[in-house]
Amino acid sequence: MKKPLAYFSLVAAIAMLLAATAVFAQPTAALQNGRWLTESGNFEVDIAPCNNALCGVVTKVLANKSMSAPGTEMPVTDTSSLMGMVILSDFQPAGDAQWKGKVFNRENGKLYSAVMSMPASDQLLIRSYVGLPLFGKTQVWRRVGVVETAK
Repeated sequence: MKKPLAYFSLVAAIAMLLAATAVFAQPTAALQNGRWLTESGNFEVDIAPCNNALCGVVTKVLANKSMSAPGTEMPVTDTSSLMGMVILSDFQPAGDAQWKGKVFNRENGKLYSAVMSMPASDQLLIRSYVGLPLFGKTQVWRRVGVVETAK
């Protein structure tokens, strides 16, 4: 009688260990999920899981300002073609509360490597770069719908 009980205990322990591992292995993607306003103020972008990664898709076009020449309007184009554009792709956990993936620059049509981090619940840092992050540029995105409180 002791063997079935020992076997059951072993199976139960393994099941709990696997369940705990699955819970702790989950990346903190839920924190980045949601709607974000780009630094330029051009777009609202929804960040959500896609194919075992995180992606960001344009859900609202607010303006058409240049990112390379701040304050300058870009030539008028069909802004409806911007809806649904994927500007963040393949973001995977990279340790230290960071995610690595690609960011699309619509002004030159190029994909850049990027690191994403979240220093506050309403702030997302996206550092795009070529080669090494040291030689990149950081954008600060703000969560849409967050009301700031006075300090």
